[in-house]
Amino acid sequence: MSDPDLDELAAELSEFAAPEAKGGRPPREERVIAGFEEIQRFVEKHGRAPQHREDRDIFERLYAVRLDRLRALPDCRAVIEPLDHQGLLAGATRVAEPSPDYDVDQLAAELTGVGGADDITVLRHVRTSADKRAADEIADRKPCEDFEKFKPLFERVQADLKTGLRQAQPIQAGRRAIEAGDFFVLDGITLYVAEVGEPLKTTAGEVDRRLRLIFSNGTESNLLLRSLQRAFYNDPAARRLASPESGQLSFGGELEADDVKSGTIYVLRSLSDYPYVAQHRDIIHKVGVTGGKVETRIANAENEATYLLAKVEVVATYQLAGINRTRMENLFHRLFASARLNITINDRFGHPVQPEEWFLVPLFVIDEAVEHIKDGTITKYVYDPKAARLVKTVSASRAEDEKAG
Repeated sequence: MSDPDLDELAAELSEFAAPEAKGGRPPREERVIAGFEEIQRFVEKHGRAPQHREDRDIFERLYAVRLDRLRALPDCRAVIEPLDHQGLLAGATRVAEPSPDYDVDQLAAELTGVGGADDITVLRHVRTSADKRAADEIADRKPCEDFEKFKPLFERVQADLKTGLRQAQPIQAGRRAIEAGDFFVLDGITLYVAEVGEPLKTTAGEVDRRLRLIFSNGTESNLLLRSLQRAFYNDPAARRLASPESGQLSFGGELEADDVKSGTIYVLRSLSDYPYVAQHRDIIHKVGVTGGKVETRIANAENEATYLLAKVEVVATYQLAGINRTRMENLFHRLFASARLNITINDRFGHPVQPEEWFLVPLFVIDEAVEHIKDGTITKYVYDPKAARLVKTVSASRAEDEKAG
C-alpha cells in the first residue's frame, strides 16, 4: 500500500511534469518531421524540389539547403524515410558529408521557429527577405558611366508626372510585361528599363531575360527579369510610371477624384471679330475636356475672356470613358504648346487677359492627335507649327530605323 503523503506529493509534482511528445517521438524528431513536411508542401505547390539558384526566392533556397542536410544526415533520413512519398531523399545532395560536429540536434534547432512555432519560414541565423533583397540590390548596382545620356529622360518623367501626362500606377502581376523604355519606382528610386536581353532558358525550363536598369541616383544594375518582378512584389509602394505610349494610361477602370465616368473632348472655333482671329479663323482652335454638356460649358462664352469674349462654335467632339479632365487637357496643351495663340484682349472690366487654351492648329491635326491618344502612340509625335502637322520624334524615328535595320 502506498504512502498517502507520497501520493499527495506526486500529484502536486505532476502539474510541473514536461508534457509527453505527441506520438511518442522526441521533440527533436518532431521538429525534423515538421521541417520536412514544409519542404513536401513546397513540392506539392510547385511540382518540383526546391533549388539553390540565385534567382530563386530566399525561402526556396533555404528549403533546398535543408533538404540537402536531411539527405546527408543518417539519423534524419531514418526518421523521415517512411514519410518520403515524393522520393525527395533519393535526389542528389550538394553536401557530400555532414561536418563531424553537425547532428540532428543542430538541424532540429534550425528548423525550429524563433517564436516557438515549428515554422520553417522563421529561422535562426537567417536574414529576412527584405534584408536579403536590399543587400542583393546594393551588390548588383554599380555606377552608370553614361548616366548623362539618361539624365534628361528622368527629368522629363518628373515633368510628365507634374502635368499629368504620366501616372504612377500600382504594379499588378500579369497586367503588362516589362519592356525597354518603361519607368518604375522601386524602394523610392525611379528606374528606367534601358535594355531587355534575349530569352534565357533556365534549368527549370522557364524563360528569363537579363535587363539593364538605370536608376535616377546614377547607378545601374543587370538584374534578371524575374528578380525585378519579385522586387516589385516585395515593395508595396512600387509603381509603374505609365504614359500614353503602348496604351498604359487608363481611360477606363478605377477612377480618381477628378475622373468622370464619361467625358467629351471638344474643339471650338471662335466667332470673334478681332482682326487676327478673323483672319486665321479656320486654324485657330480651343481644345478642352468636360464631363458635362459642351453646350452648357460654352453658353456664356461672349462674357468670358477664356472664350475671347465672343461666341464660339463646336467643330468637333470625341467621346471617351473613364478620363481625367486635367490630365487630358494638359496632354493637348503640351502637344500644341509651340503653336499657342499669342494674343492679349481686354476682359469686360478692361483688364488685359492672355487666353492660353487657343492654338494655331488645323482641325485634321487635332483629329489625328486624338487617334494617337486612343492607340497609345501619342508620345512618339510632336507638333511642327511650320509644317502644320504631327511629326515623329527623333527617338521614335531612330527606334524604327534600328528595328528595320
